[in-house]
Amino acid sequence: MDLKEGLAAVLIHLVIPLSGLIYYYILYNKMKDEEIEHPPFKEIFILFATYGGLLLVILTTFFWFWSGMASLGFFYLLIGAPIVLGFIGTSLNTKKEISPYHYWSYKAAVWYFAIGPLSLLVLFLVVNHLENQ
Repeated sequence: MDLKEGLAAVLIHLVIPLSGLIYYYILYNKMKDEEIEHPPFKEIFILFATYGGLLLVILTTFFWFWSGMASLGFFYLLIGAPIVLGFIGTSLNTKKEISPYHYWSYKAAVWYFAIGPLSLLVLFLVVNHLENQ
């Protein structure tokens, strides 16, 4: 493994997930400090994991080696995420007026139904095009 591959591995599999966890922790503390009624801690964590997983799958495809873990992440994004985010969107639909955190969590859950499949489709088409050249 050369320096370029090592740097890609560290950025994709360490820096991006850690930065997501740090930002989630900051957001978590901000919601606690603002004393939000019924804060959506779990919902936001799942949203971070799902959108972060989507970013990791895209970056892995272009800058790293596909693996069994990447395949598991891909299948979660394709099959599991719509189900999980559907439940989140449904549960936050009646709570979206409570706070901006509820509102944007609801929006992020609903928008995944467009962003997730579209991203995976574009990724598939780009990879297919690159392999045929």
